[in-house]
Amino acid sequence: MTIKKSTIDQDLIRQLALLLTETDLTEIEVEHADLRIRVARNLTVAPAAYQFPAAAPVAAAAPVAAAPVEVSVANHPGIVPSPMVGTAYRSPEPGAKTFVEVGDSVREGQTLLIVEAMKTMNQIPAPRGGVVKAIMVTDGQPVEYGEPLLIIE
Repeated sequence: MTIKKSTIDQDLIRQLALLLTETDLTEIEVEHADLRIRVARNLTVAPAAYQFPAAAPVAAAAPVAAAPVEVSVANHPGIVPSPMVGTAYRSPEPGAKTFVEVGDSVREGQTLLIVEAMKTMNQIPAPRGGVVKAIMVTDGQPVEYGEPLLIIE
């Protein structure tokens, strides 16, 4: 009985892991002859909690301070998620005016931002009309699939 001892190039694995970090990739795979190495990292996007002021009472005998209501982004009904992994851009080209800002009214189908994936610029349209309440990405920010981009109410 012969036991085949495999030799794993730990320096190669370290270099691949460093490459993941430097390029913001989530996974890389290298195959050469009968050796196949896959290095991946699991990124989880922690949903941020935004506070929106509660509506003031219509008629109240005494003034009542409105307490902020915490809304989880992950469960917010107006969230616009990223349909792909890529890089988010808020304007059509560097130095140009952004597509939308917080407080802007948008109509269904209007371009909200662009996500570049594999050197292709993908326009992200508004899934419904409404007002932009929050923008959760900055220009040039890497985004993951399903990551919240904006909130439209």
